[in-house]
Amino acid sequence: MDTPTQDEAQVDAPDFPAFIAQIAPDVPAHCILSRLDQTKAYECDGLSLYRCQPPVVVLPENEAQLIAVLAACRELNIPIVPRGTGTGLSGGATPHAQGVLVGLAKLNRILRIDPLTCVAVVQPGVRNLAVSEAAAPHGLYYAPDPSSQIACSIGGNVAENSGGVHCLKYGLTVHNVLRVRVVTIEGDVVELGGEAPDNPGLNLLSAFIGSEGMLGMVTEVTLRLIPKPELAQVVMASFPSVEAAGQAVTDVIADGIIPAGLELMDKRSVHMVEPFVKAGYDLEAEAILLCESDGTPDEVHDEIRRVEAIFNRVGATRLQTSQSEHERLLFWAGRKNAFPAAGRISPDYYCMDGTIPRRHLGRVLGAIEDMETQFGLRCANVFHAGDGNLHPLILFDANDPDEVERAEAFGVAILELCVEVGGTITGEHGVGIEKINQMCTQFRREELDAFSALKRAFDPYGLLNPEKVIPTLVRCAEHGKMHVQGGEIGFPDLPRF
Repeated sequence: MDTPTQDEAQVDAPDFPAFIAQIAPDVPAHCILSRLDQTKAYECDGLSLYRCQPPVVVLPENEAQLIAVLAACRELNIPIVPRGTGTGLSGGATPHAQGVLVGLAKLNRILRIDPLTCVAVVQPGVRNLAVSEAAAPHGLYYAPDPSSQIACSIGGNVAENSGGVHCLKYGLTVHNVLRVRVVTIEGDVVELGGEAPDNPGLNLLSAFIGSEGMLGMVTEVTLRLIPKPELAQVVMASFPSVEAAGQAVTDVIADGIIPAGLELMDKRSVHMVEPFVKAGYDLEAEAILLCESDGTPDEVHDEIRRVEAIFNRVGATRLQTSQSEHERLLFWAGRKNAFPAAGRISPDYYCMDGTIPRRHLGRVLGAIEDMETQFGLRCANVFHAGDGNLHPLILFDANDPDEVERAEAFGVAILELCVEVGGTITGEHGVGIEKINQMCTQFRREELDAFSALKRAFDPYGLLNPEKVIPTLVRCAEHGKMHVQGGEIGFPDLPRF
């Protein structure tokens, strides 16, 4: 089939009755939602600033049904938006006004746990935490642990390259996925990667992970499992300033220590979380660090001793080390519940996601404090301090249009500051709709061209999650962010994708 042009794609509105009729022989009626009361729940992902009620939602129960859906969309030129469990925070699963939303939550079987090769083979709808629960009897677990791990799906983790509090030592999703089985827009089933230590050919697996549903749809994922450590302990350290806590992070890494987790929370976050979780956080501290060591008992005790010495040298005002597994999990529960705890002090919150060089932690957090005055909004800071992945929570009221506008502007200022100090606009939440304009700040024309070429190679029709992640060059020029040489743009607009 010839690839439709942008003009051709805009001539007619999609024929959804024809789409439903075409997939009806292959997809059960209870998997096709088209009434307004049925599709309302799918109008946004975890980033509720962007909403669009989808005309049709399809929830396939197996790979064959998904192939049928993609074939109908391709033949009728209907955009497709993939969705996991909807916990994403960049608008990546926001529906398309003239498209079909395809949810993979019903593909939720754990197909195989192999304790000998330390792998798990799962479908995309399996919850992150369910993998570790299934592997636990074998003394294994899955390392990436986003704060939403109780609800987020493996397919969504693959789409966004999710991390978690233990990503410093054990890596992001890309470091823990061995293989994905993918259905392309053409309906072909391909496998990227494999269980062998090395695989021939191009490393398309790494290109696919973090592609936000723009290159294909996952139906199966092979995950790396690792042995549970003999012992894990957390040092909770209080500091008189955010700058001191930031310096402690820098000194820990400079000393050659790679903790299992190294997380920072500022005073507002601590006061927000402690009444919610009752983890024993120091309410007098301007910032606290949670530093976890794991391994053999001797390794843990030695690392804890070194970490405590560094914290004391930097000026920690209080140190507390977990003395039981219950207490360790309680310390982490506070950090992992920071987002829902925001609901105790604000009607809404806007969670940002940017990454900076660790040496700039103090500078950036100080700038964010100044931005609170500039935009007239409060901000609580929690983040993966070890790898510089910030998660500022901008507190606002979504019922006040002016506050919504200021919250968005606040977020843009944070992201552009991240780029200014040599960082990036995302660490693990993806780009989606939220950060598409800041892609113009981060990347040059040649880089955006390369992204678009990769997209076109996988999806020549431009139907998979269109109008997200990769901005058109005209969009960049309109926002004054394109790096233009010679005073002219000098190139045509790219397709919608």
